[in-house]
Amino acid sequence: MDIDYRLAFEMAPVGLALSRNRTMVDCNRHLCEMFGTTREQLVGQSFQVLYPSAQEFERTGQRIAPILNRQGTYADDRIMKRVDGRFKGETFWCHVTGRALNPQAPHEAGIWTFEDLSASRQVLAELTAREREVAAHLMDGLTSKEIGRALNISHRTVEIYRATLMRKYQATNTGDLVHKLLAGQRS
Repeated sequence: MDIDYRLAFEMAPVGLALSRNRTMVDCNRHLCEMFGTTREQLVGQSFQVLYPSAQEFERTGQRIAPILNRQGTYADDRIMKRVDGRFKGETFWCHVTGRALNPQAPHEAGIWTFEDLSASRQVLAELTAREREVAAHLMDGLTSKEIGRALNISHRTVEIYRATLMRKYQATNTGDLVHKLLAGQRS
């Protein structure tokens, strides 16, 4: 039996996008449904349309490039934004995994998967972009020093963001904060 790879791409149970220089050159049905849009609205667009802000798009690109250079793959949980439809502008947690087709030029071409985590993790709108980045790394179990290296900021700055998150979530310690972040709820 021959496999129709185009049909497999289209019907995959995760969002898929092919990219060239951080622009979507193709995407599947699941990605369109997740972001509340159509293929025609996404193909040819920068991935920036899927981010809450241009600043988060730029910072994520800077963070991804060296890792893609070294490993050829990248994965994280991040906040994304619905593009259109009934939930236009809504932010949600998304697990994103990518592979560079040419590790020496990581943004040149790649394939990316997107998994909507909103059913198990809600976004609190009052978090800043940097707080969301720190929260995502805390949920991955990183220390302040590791988060600082990943975000190219000092570990003391990370500790300030963690303290702010603990106050906003009314957490008693980092373990309690991570638990509340993963639950997507505040006390």
